Amino acid sequence: MDDIKTYMQQVGKQARAASRIMAQAATLEKNLGLEKMAAAILSGSSRLIAANVKDISVAHTNGMDAASIDRLTLTDKSIRSMAEGMLQIAALPDPIGEINDLKFRPSGIQVGKMRVPLGVIGIIYESRPNVTADAAGLCLKSGNAAILRGGSEAIHTNQAIAACVLQGLRESGLPESAVQVIDTTDRAAVGELITMQEYVDVIVPRGGKSLIERISQEARVPVIKHLDGICHVYIDEEADLQKAIRIADNAKTQRYGVCNAMETLLVAASVAEQVLPSLADIYRDRGVELRGDEMARRLVPHMVQATEEDWRTEYLAPVLSVRIVAGLDEAIAHINTYGSSHTDSIVTENYSRAMRFLREVDSSSVMVNASTRFADGFEYGLGAEIGISTDKIHARGPVGLEGLTSQKYIVLGSGQIRT
Repeated sequence: MDDIKTYMQQVGKQARAASRIMAQAATLEKNLGLEKMAAAILSGSSRLIAANVKDISVAHTNGMDAASIDRLTLTDKSIRSMAEGMLQIAALPDPIGEINDLKFRPSGIQVGKMRVPLGVIGIIYESRPNVTADAAGLCLKSGNAAILRGGSEAIHTNQAIAACVLQGLRESGLPESAVQVIDTTDRAAVGELITMQEYVDVIVPRGGKSLIERISQEARVPVIKHLDGICHVYIDEEADLQKAIRIADNAKTQRYGVCNAMETLLVAASVAEQVLPSLADIYRDRGVELRGDEMARRLVPHMVQATEEDWRTEYLAPVLSVRIVAGLDEAIAHINTYGSSHTDSIVTENYSRAMRFLREVDSSSVMVNASTRFADGFEYGLGAEIGISTDKIHARGPVGLEGLTSQKYIVLGSGQIRT
């Protein structure tokens, strides 16, 4: 334990020192670092795959479930996506140093705000090794230093990606300790990271509910987080039903083990008979278990009876809750009661209903006529995301560059004194 504490303290000191250098780094330097990282990831793809195979083999031996193995797996496509994410981040405007809202006050001073880095960001995550690259890239461009602690199930993959990141930092002349990947799987390292107030400015947990709850309860530094992804699609009585079928299919089946997959389908009673049996056939062909309320089960008898707990469950699996509602009011009430403030979508051709849904659904991403699967930093044009926040303070929704910065007041004067 003492060795872990000493190790983490050293990591923290190095990160704090690197954060001061990164806060002053020029945009061209940061972009060069990102480009070098991307090149290292692409050139090292065979090493990344080989390391990932080791982790997947262990995962199978340990009986890891299919959804978790899916999140753990790297492919040539996902490696290219990691590199592309780095290049997209490089292409984004640099937020650091941006000055806005400058206004003259009666005293003659000008008061405005300047965007600045948060400092040192600790990221704790499970399974998905692409987080290592995404977090490194976003923290680098936003002028922060990062301490990354991936799950033990991805230790070989994360270390291989870390080597590519380190190569990019070294080749671009940026401090190598600007991104540090913890090399121990000891859980005590997490306990140290989330309590190092003198070295860490914010923690971002990415993983299962138990991990995020633990971090939220034990952290002594601010946390950017979401607990669940209980996402809804509501098919309105004025929906284009063919459009609704495509969206409801994609939102659930495009990928199961992700936080922006639909977990509950709500259907207006007036169109349920027209749309629900067709959707049920699609879900059955794809192996999705349906759990419905009484009205839904009358239309699709093979549905399992839904329980109260189903409306509150993030399955991350081929399971879907289905409820028939009277209309828009009941749909909004259901979402605001059972949802997790993550992502919710309405399918409708009625502008007024769409606007009501956007205003009244209290989630970090609210959509009209689009799959919930678009709730993602990459799809939002952020280059990548460090996580999704369902909190209402500082950052909300997919957290990209701006979410990893803060603003400080600046005052420009010409000799004014206060009388």
